[in-house]
Order: sequence, then structure tokens, then C-alpha cells
Amino acid sequence: MLAFAAYLVWGAFPFYFKLLAAAGPWEIIGHRVLWTFIFCLIAVALWRQLGHLGEVIANRKLFWGLTGAGALVTVNWSIYVWGVLNDHVVDAALGYFINPLVTVGLAVMVLKETLRRAQWIAVGVGGLAVVVITIGYGQVPWVALSLAVTFGLYGLVKKQVGGRVSPLVGLTVETALLTPFALAFLVWLQATGTSHLLSEGPGLTVGLIAAGVVTAVPLVMFAAAASRIPLSMIGLIQYLTPTIQFAFGVWVNHEQMPLARWIGFGLVWVALVVLTIDSIRAARAVPVGEPEAMN
Repeated sequence: MLAFAAYLVWGAFPFYFKLLAAAGPWEIIGHRVLWTFIFCLIAVALWRQLGHLGEVIANRKLFWGLTGAGALVTVNWSIYVWGVLNDHVVDAALGYFINPLVTVGLAVMVLKETLRRAQWIAVGVGGLAVVVITIGYGQVPWVALSLAVTFGLYGLVKKQVGGRVSPLVGLTVETALLTPFALAFLVWLQATGTSHLLSEGPGLTVGLIAAGVVTAVPLVMFAAAASRIPLSMIGLIQYLTPTIQFAFGVWVNHEQMPLARWIGFGLVWVALVVLTIDSIRAARAVPVGEPEAMN
């Protein structure tokens, strides 16, 4: 239920950010970084993790690794919010559909991992899907590819950090270095009279401030779920988010879906079925007490 709730919240992000559209993507990102940091810092204090936070800050490798992860996830957030506000929700959904395939590709290129035959097939079919969409739609789906690559790299950096940092402390450090820049930008908007925080009514004000809560809470729920259920189950539930976003883009936002786009998405879904079945089989084949193979 925790995993389901986390992915449900992430899936609902297009609805949420559409409500904040009056502020524009960059002001939304500024508030998201600032209030996420503040919320996480308060939560770290309340849950008595300040000691752990100090240990992470003192460890240069962990600190700069998380800082790099923070830069990547902020770029990811920026592209995503811009995409949602500029009617590229379907592209955003595509990005998160192909993210597992990008992750597998990064495992080969960066970590030098050996893939099983089914994983190679899945990556190949996913690549073909991007080609089909590019040729048929007349343009490279850069929003989807940017989201998939930045989030894949974010996951790679987090993997290097390993399990030595709690998710809450990790997100606190990730947003800490970017917070002064976000705050300076928001102060500049206020000084130039272009800020929307207090000028569009209490609804937008609360929505912008709450961006920190809706960013951090599903992460905490996900972390709690990941420690309680098999990774293969997490792998299945993760498709809930782009499915909700795809449905929003097609049936609520009425974005164009020409035949080539449907074929491309169909190929991606075939690749994900192959990848998921292979991951489940690999997880079942691992003896009790041994780590699972890479998904």
C-alpha cells in the first residue's frame, strides 16, 4: 500500500502542477527546491536524524555524490514541470516508461554489467520505439529522452552512494546546495514584482509551499515500501506512475496521438513486458539469502 500510494502521488503530479500553472515552470521549481529542503530539514530534526545528517556532510564522497544527484534531479524536475505546463505530458510519460531501459543501458556502459538475452532484446525494442516515434512524429522526443536519461543518471549516482544514507537525509543534502540559488531567484522575483507567491490568491500560495511536502512524502513512502517488499514487486508497481500520466495526457489534456506514436508506445510496452518477466524469473532463481540480479 505504501508503494502504491507513492506511485499514485507521482502519477498525479500533472494534475498538481497544472493547478500551479500561473506561476510558470521556473518559479515552481524554485519553490519546489526551497520548500523540499525546509520540509526535509524539519523532518530530519523531528525524527532525530541530525547526527546522521552531520555524518553525511562530513563525508566528502557522500556529500558531493548527493550534491551531484541533487543537480540531476533538479534538471529532471525542471524538464518535467516545463513539459507538463507546455502540454508534453505524454512525452513525460514516455520518458518514465523508457527509464528502466535506460537504467539497463547505463548498467552496461558505466558499471560494465553483463545483460541477459531478454534484457538486450528489451533495450533493442525500446531503442526501435524511439526511432519509430522520431520518424513518424517528425521530431526527436527530447522531453522523454531527457527525463529518462537524467533520472537514469540520478539512479546511478544514488547507487554509488549505496544504502549508507537514509532517503530523508539524502534528499536534504541533495537540495541543500541548490537552495541558496532557488531562494535568490525567488527573492529577485519578489523584488521585481514578478512573483506569484502572494499575488494570485491563497490557493496558489499554499500550492507552491506544499510542493516541498508532495515531493518528500512519496519518497519516504517509497523507501518504507522498498524495505518491506521484493524488488520485483516494486518493478511492477512503478509503471502505475507513467500509466496515470499517459492517461492524463491523452484523455484529459487531449494531446495528439498519431499512429506512429501509438506504435512507438506499443513497442515500449512490449519491451517492458519482456524486461519485467525476465526480472521476475531472475528474482525467483536467486537462492534465499543472496542478492537479486540487477533489474
